[in-house]
Parts: sequence; structure tokens; C-alpha cells
Amino acid sequence: MRMPGKNASKAGLLSPDEIALREELRTDVQKLAGEIGERNMWHYAQLNAAADFIEGSFSRAALRTRRDSYQMQGQACHNVEAEISGSRPEIIVIGAHYDSVFGSPGANDNGTGVAATIALARRFAGTRPKHTLRFVAFVNEEPPYFLTGEMGSLVYARRCKERGDKISAMISLETIGYFSDAPHSQRYPSPVLGIPYPKVGNFIGFVSNIHSRPLLRRVVALFRRHAKIPSEGAALPWFVPGVSWSDQWSFWKYGYSAIMVTDTAPFRYPYYHSSNDTPDKLDYDRFTLVVSGIEKVIQELAR
Repeated sequence: MRMPGKNASKAGLLSPDEIALREELRTDVQKLAGEIGERNMWHYAQLNAAADFIEGSFSRAALRTRRDSYQMQGQACHNVEAEISGSRPEIIVIGAHYDSVFGSPGANDNGTGVAATIALARRFAGTRPKHTLRFVAFVNEEPPYFLTGEMGSLVYARRCKERGDKISAMISLETIGYFSDAPHSQRYPSPVLGIPYPKVGNFIGFVSNIHSRPLLRRVVALFRRHAKIPSEGAALPWFVPGVSWSDQWSFWKYGYSAIMVTDTAPFRYPYYHSSNDTPDKLDYDRFTLVVSGIEKVIQELAR
């Protein structure tokens, strides 16, 4: 699918502000994947340590925080939220899951998404957007809870629907820190799907279901207006492998428009869901350019 806007041909240089952002992202990924490490229901203390770290990061930015908690197997599980109230009833959710798959420290999947969510929340702290901004770290995205009623983002989205929350957009940040300039470094769920898209994994991807196509096109156009890194977008049926593989799926289930931002995870990243998904594998410069571009997208959407 052709996306609007002029696409960057290659990654640009970091500005001084982006250099500072890069070090912030590096520090938070190291905290999550290097210090806390594997974090899931089998490593429950580490899962809670990650929740505490995220909540503390939001609080230190002077943001109003809340835990959206639920019980599972007799243990409390926590989605962690920071909200910046807007002057209009519409809500934009920016989120990422903070658990890691069993056996992995989860640097790229999904320490990058969480670090980005925290960094973006810091940058919008103290602002007065028209749309309410919610920055949410979701628990239990990984198997065996993946695409089940125990998935943290599904619990969260269901409660949003029950409250009548007017969510106009949800952006899921999922595995966004690995890039390659090597030939044939990018794969796709099927050879046919890969025909119109690059064979080199030097871009960031934007993915949605068919219902969310208008949001996808708007986000990609805004990203390309500001970002210094190549991007690609695709609106596809939810059942195509990879399309539903993160927290945007939960919001689709309740009729909300939602997209995923991703480096395409297993279709590019050789350390996906492994013990080698460590902080040293990431491309922090290009990761930073993605986050910087998403910041500009949120600014535009929140107006």
C-alpha cells in the first residue's frame, strides 16, 4: 500500500536534543533488560520491579500516575498509566508492554517500546494538549497470555470501553530498536507481501488492521513530514501473521483505531525471543530517530 508523504532515503544525523534522548533511551533499556532482566510471571519479583521503575519514572516527571491492576493466578498484575489531561474528551493512548518472554531479558522486545513510552511521557509532561494523552505500560503481552483475556492491554481496553473512554488513537510501540543495511536483511510473512516493500531492514514499520487505515495513513504522513529515518506502512487483515502481534490487537477488539510501530521483530531481528535479546544488540541512533519522529506525530495528533 502506498503511504502519503515523502519518505526519507536514509537515516539522518542526530541533533543535540536527540543525542540527549539517545542516552536517555540507552539508560532505560539497560535498566529494564540489563539490570532487572527477564520479567514475567515466572520472574514475578522482576516483573514488579519493572512496574515500580516505570511508575517511578512517570512520577519523577511530575506526571499523574495510576495502576490499572487485576488478579491472575492469585497474584496482582499491573498496567501502569500516566495521564496528561486535555481540554477535549478525546484520548490518545501511547503504550508498550513491559514483560519479556520466558528465557529472554527483552531488550528490544520490549525494553525499547517501554523506554520510548517513558521518554515520550517526559517530553509531554507540563504541556496542555487538546486531546488527553495516556502513556501506558502493559503487563502480560507475551505467551501464554498473548491474545487471551489475561493479556494486560486487553483488560485495559475492556475497562476503557466500559467507562466509555473516547479513544481516538492508540499507538503501540513494539520492538523498535534494530536496523540493518545488509542486503536481504528484511523478511515478510509471505513472499507476496514482500513484493512492494524493501528487502533491507533500515526502516521503521507502521501496521494496522483495515479499520484503522485512516489513522495509519495520517500517522505515516505526519511521521514522514518530520522524521529522519525511512518508514513503511501497511493496513492488512488482522489474521496476517505479525499484524496482530502486540497490544494494538486489544484495542481493535473493542472497536478502537490502533496501530503498531515496529522494526518488524522476527522478520528482521535475529535475537527475537531469545536469551541474546540484550541491550548491546540495538542501534540506538536509529532507535532515537524513531522516537523523535513519534514525538512529532503525537504533537500533531494532540492538537
